[in-house]
Amino acid sequence: MHENEAKSWLPRIGNGFDVHRLVTGRPLILCGVAIPFERGLEGHSDADVGIHALCDAIFGALAEGDIGRHFPPSEARWKDADSAAFLRFAAERIAARGGRLSNADVTLICERPRIAPHVPAMRARLAGLLGVAEDAVSVKATTSERLGFTGREEGIAALASALVLLPLAP
Repeated sequence: MHENEAKSWLPRIGNGFDVHRLVTGRPLILCGVAIPFERGLEGHSDADVGIHALCDAIFGALAEGDIGRHFPPSEARWKDADSAAFLRFAAERIAARGGRLSNADVTLICERPRIAPHVPAMRARLAGLLGVAEDAVSVKATTSERLGFTGREEGIAALASALVLLPLAP
């Protein structure tokens, strides 16, 4: 029997949400993938809303605060940082607790750019950063039917959920 099969697991669900403004002069990075687009997201780091929401979902499942607690925007070392480092850290926090990520689900909310062509690359990138199989990671997109700031193409929002399994105390 594999070590993980002998354990009893406590499922813990976390949710995350993030928003960043679209601006000219910045690359657009979503779920760790560079997307060709005339604008990018404004933020202290690379402003990857998909990864930021997923980090918050994982930290929420672990009851370890939010991304700002671990990577405060007030610290210069996170200026223009690759958000992949944040997600790798979140995965390390799961491992440090003896847990594992069961699955993750990310929804990107924007009118443009079209997300569907990039979903396979996004799933592969997130799975690689998290150290899980691609079938444990879902990425999808929706519009807001041209309503609100996403509908006016002023920014992009992301929602994420993560199911983390933590070992039960003996």
